[in-house]
Amino acid sequence: MKKIFYLLCLFSAQNAFAQNTFKAIIRDEKTKETLIGATVSIETLKIGDTSNEKGEVTINNIPNGKFEIEFRYIGYDGKKEDVKFPMSKPNTVFDIELEPKGTNLGEITVSTTRSSRSIKDIPTRIEAITLEELDEKASMKPADIRMLLNESTGIATQQTSAVSGTANVRIQGLDGRYTQFLRDGMPLYQGFSGGLSVMQITPLDLKQVEFIKGSASTLFGGGAIAGLVNLISKTPREQQELNFLLNGTSAKGFDASGFYSKKGEKIGTIIFSSYNFNAPYDPANIGLTAIPQTNRFTFNPKLFLYLNDKTKGWIGVNTVFEDRFGGDLQVIEGKTDNIHQYFERNKSVRLSYQMNFTHQLNEKEKLDFKNTIGFFERKISLPNYQFKGQQVSSFSELSYLKSGEKSEWIAGLNLWTDKFSSVESPNVNYNLTTFGGFVQNTFKANDWFSVETGVRLDANTPKTKDKGVFILPRINGVFKINEHFTSRIGGGLGYKMPSIFSEAAEGKGFKDIQALNFANTYAEKSYGGN
Repeated sequence: MKKIFYLLCLFSAQNAFAQNTFKAIIRDEKTKETLIGATVSIETLKIGDTSNEKGEVTINNIPNGKFEIEFRYIGYDGKKEDVKFPMSKPNTVFDIELEPKGTNLGEITVSTTRSSRSIKDIPTRIEAITLEELDEKASMKPADIRMLLNESTGIATQQTSAVSGTANVRIQGLDGRYTQFLRDGMPLYQGFSGGLSVMQITPLDLKQVEFIKGSASTLFGGGAIAGLVNLISKTPREQQELNFLLNGTSAKGFDASGFYSKKGEKIGTIIFSSYNFNAPYDPANIGLTAIPQTNRFTFNPKLFLYLNDKTKGWIGVNTVFEDRFGGDLQVIEGKTDNIHQYFERNKSVRLSYQMNFTHQLNEKEKLDFKNTIGFFERKISLPNYQFKGQQVSSFSELSYLKSGEKSEWIAGLNLWTDKFSSVESPNVNYNLTTFGGFVQNTFKANDWFSVETGVRLDANTPKTKDKGVFILPRINGVFKINEHFTSRIGGGLGYKMPSIFSEAAEGKGFKDIQALNFANTYAEKSYGGN
């Protein structure tokens, strides 16, 4: 009996003090090159090592059990792996790939073109503001994205009301109504909400902003005559992210924002909320506001679902409540009299949901489905005048992508609906539906030349005098002259359906706006080249 007891004690001691070895090679996820000096550690055991000139790392003296191993490298997102010791295959060498952070390595991937290629290989003229610069702009101007748009070449924000501070985005000098404004590839900020949109978007939950300057109608419809702006939201990572921002300005402004994200095995979460306040500001001391009194609350939660290796997606909600009040300071303070009467007030509510799911058919093919439904209500108040309206819009799209080494195909169908109604001015009510289909091909002829061709067919209801049907071809080419010089050339067609919403109408508070008669009106058409 004593012998059995001694044997059990000996076995337990050997098991408790068993030593295992962990080996791995650390690589860059994109280039597959090995990383020198990457840190690998087991925090619970207080042991670790760094990778050598071959990217190899070895950790010895690991007891039996399950341990979390953490991998880190400057400029890359960290990664954690759970490993059970002893391993079924003791001589296993793990291949660990780390993802570069933001733009630290200069490789920018864009989503606006739907392509899997990087920005340097895409024939379309496209530019991007990446996370590092967005973080800088968020700390300088956390209330809206007007600053980062103004600092981009060829893009300007034009103020449509000096009192309320409303503004539109102009690309290459064209009016704001010719710029398509998207969030994660879906239209949210068009029509009646256009003048307020730039002022209501905060940059803290954005990871990238992408611009196409010039016609981009093939993928995104006729409204992108001047170009488009696509706001790309952050996605959760395995490492929890929690950011808070408090900001005060000498112009009597105060901003408070919070951002949280966390990715789990099957579910990820993002919660973003902000409160933006500005007291009426009159730096010239003339009794009129240079910056209106503003109260805005934003709440944007998102749920990410990783259903399996082939299917993933997210569902999000966008809510904004704002009261923007400018004009005579005495009116704002409630001291209206026979002399002090001028004011301009915008009360708005934005409620929308967005959904995007992707299914990978195989290594080269995937399906993508997007859907958004939005409600926007705005009440404009001026002395002896009031305009109130509601806009309900939706967008649905099903697209197919097939990628290859030389050629890449994108095809899809989408449906837009846009309904505007006003009790005070029922003559301007309308209900517009657009059904469209598109196909686009990117072909890499050789190392120095690639070409992108596409065509879209749109059918609109109600029909205009030109029947509401438009065919929009487009072609772009990129020439890599040498290592330092690249040239892009291209062009395409576009169109814009008649609309009561423009900079001129916005400046008048939509006063005296006449009703739209689609049947007696032509759509605007464009022919553009870059």
